[in-house]
Amino acid sequence: MTRIAPHWAAGALLALMAFWSGGAALRESATFDEVAHIGAGLSYWQRLDMRLNPEHPPLGKALAALPLAIRGTRADYSSPEWRLSTEFFQAFAAQWIFGDAVLGRWNGWRATLLWARLPMLLLTLVLGWVIYSYGTRLGGAAGGLLALAAYCTTPAFLTFGPLVITDVPVTLFTLIAVWQFGEIWAAPSRASALRSGAAAAAALLSKFTGALLLPVAVALYLDARFRTGAGQPAKDFERREWRKQRVRCMARGFLWAAVFTYLVYFLFSWNQPDSALDRVGSGWWAHLARRPLMPPWIYLRGVLLMLVMASRPTFLFGHTISHGVPYYFPVVFALKSTEGFLLLLVLAGTAWLAGRGLGPVIPEAVRPHWRALSIALFTFLAACLLSRLDISIRHFMAPMALGTVMLAPLPRMLARLPRPRLWQAACAALAAGCFVPVARAYPYFFPYVNSLALGRPAYQVVNDSNVSWNEALPEVGRFAREHGMREIALDWFAFSDPALVVPEARPWSCEAPAESDGGKWVAVSAVAILETHDCGYLQQYPHQALAGGSFYVFRLPPRLPRAGEPGGPPLPSEYRNPWGMPVDYRAWTLQAERHPEGLSQQMQILMRQFQGNAAADGGTKRGQ
Repeated sequence: MTRIAPHWAAGALLALMAFWSGGAALRESATFDEVAHIGAGLSYWQRLDMRLNPEHPPLGKALAALPLAIRGTRADYSSPEWRLSTEFFQAFAAQWIFGDAVLGRWNGWRATLLWARLPMLLLTLVLGWVIYSYGTRLGGAAGGLLALAAYCTTPAFLTFGPLVITDVPVTLFTLIAVWQFGEIWAAPSRASALRSGAAAAAALLSKFTGALLLPVAVALYLDARFRTGAGQPAKDFERREWRKQRVRCMARGFLWAAVFTYLVYFLFSWNQPDSALDRVGSGWWAHLARRPLMPPWIYLRGVLLMLVMASRPTFLFGHTISHGVPYYFPVVFALKSTEGFLLLLVLAGTAWLAGRGLGPVIPEAVRPHWRALSIALFTFLAACLLSRLDISIRHFMAPMALGTVMLAPLPRMLARLPRPRLWQAACAALAAGCFVPVARAYPYFFPYVNSLALGRPAYQVVNDSNVSWNEALPEVGRFAREHGMREIALDWFAFSDPALVVPEARPWSCEAPAESDGGKWVAVSAVAILETHDCGYLQQYPHQALAGGSFYVFRLPPRLPRAGEPGGPPLPSEYRNPWGMPVDYRAWTLQAERHPEGLSQQMQILMRQFQGNAAADGGTKRGQ
């Protein structure tokens, strides 16, 4: 194999991934989080104001919105949803209304969404090339191509890669930063400190979980402190100096990361109202101080909001769980990965155990990088297992990417075992087998589950965006048009107006059907059937899966059983608000989006509802 041939093969794999992932994205409507992220990112460029979507750092949103800003995408900054969002609570509530207007009221939703997704698809492909590049250094050309093949056929990356969300950007920059940590421990320099700082800053600016890079750096030091590794001097004094050089270089890298992070926040908050810092004072000198203090204030407030929102109910195998559980991500990972990839992991573990006495397979030049990858994998894995925010496989992407890179030494490991050609043929067969289920699932990757689900639909075994994220609205519209329907009752899964995508849609809740719905087709997001709503009764009626199982259409009987009767909808006392929220926030946002002139009054009502619920919860806890 010539030196250039693996690069052509890698390019072909990435082209296939672009076809699969990009082709799926072309068919989809805006997902739940994209509605808020796209509008917020556009406002960062056009207004240099970060009031919207404070629960996530700005980088991914800004990159996605850059083509929109260049194209002159319209946003009305005299609208109520922007003018009323100067305070924190109002901005948090209004981000969905503003984003929906950017996507569908002030601009055409399809072109706006596709231009915003283009940079994210490019980042996904860059992540693939980085995995191939690092894998080649760890395991040669065969190892790099194996890692890339595993990445390109991972349903989670195909699903979420092109979406305007934070998970792929933070995964990409985290992987680069961890590799740069290895560069520092191999040969510290000013250049390596600068590169690691830039990568760490990009991770911090993509998602707050980028801060896990700090404990990775601490663990690297502790590992070198208590365990002698390759490249360390033999004498104690020399070994201490060796560590100090690397610790100082790591510290410079994090200092660069802090500087870069501050500058980006400073730029995008230049015009943001600084009234949140009124306690600093109100004189001219105070205003001079408040502007430089805004970046750390915004960042720390976002971290606090993330921690407040970090515990939500979850759902597995038909059962709702009130909080996160340690086994959530292993189970969802097992269900949402291809069987070939899972067996490759088993093969890697078997080869490692069988070949432990056969000598190192990692080249000496990249052993510090392997050490950094290993420590980062266990750090991020531990964070995921301990997390109480168990809602999606997308939050597990960093461990998945790190583990995929670490598959690269497998061909060399197998070459050292007895009968190596047989083992290598098995490895190649498993890698090739990863492509088959992905090709079958195309273009509907959201509800993908493998054979471990035992033939059950995704909504019965997993939750949230593992099943559907409001991306299949175009399929609902196509069904309505094919059946000549002027109207279709729709129970959707987002804080946005579905009629912007499906003009035939009539807002509906599967928990509260009307008598007039008898005999009609109704469309229900798959996650509403058992997870976010209590609508399992629908499963007994004739139904059809749309978009591979993201939505279902049900044919209701001419006469529905009454609420609480066998086979009928639930009683009002059993209704659920999605995501465990104290109010029906979906209904509130729909009302506000369709009647923004009354937004000020609606904001006051919403705030009183949240405050009343918080007071009731506090009284209940004190009573207990």
